[in-house]
Amino acid sequence: MASPARRWLFLACAIALEVSGSLSLKGALETPVLYVVVVGGYLGSFVFLARTLRAGLPLGVAYGIWGAAGVAMTAVLSAWIFGEPLTGLMALGIAVIIAGVLCVELGSQRAADSVPTREARS
Repeated sequence: MASPARRWLFLACAIALEVSGSLSLKGALETPVLYVVVVGGYLGSFVFLARTLRAGLPLGVAYGIWGAAGVAMTAVLSAWIFGEPLTGLMALGIAVIIAGVLCVELGSQRAADSVPTREARS
């Protein structure tokens, strides 16, 4: 199992690549060469998500953070890059997504703390 820092680094790479792919999809409508970035971003994202799971981060936590962070970052960056609207209701939704991910992560940590170690079971 990889160190906790490595797990989170893999997950951060997966999120960054997924967001890059999603944003490039919008840009590819005007500049078709960006489809290369779209495909590379999505493939790379899945490779790093798999590495995150292999490194020991639980699926529910990894996928929840990956999906939620991707949605939130894509919404904010598309507003900044493409001038798409970002309303108060959308910002509230992003805040709720972040709160939900925090609940999943904290719940996962609590569950891991309550599982007895091998030494305690023996």
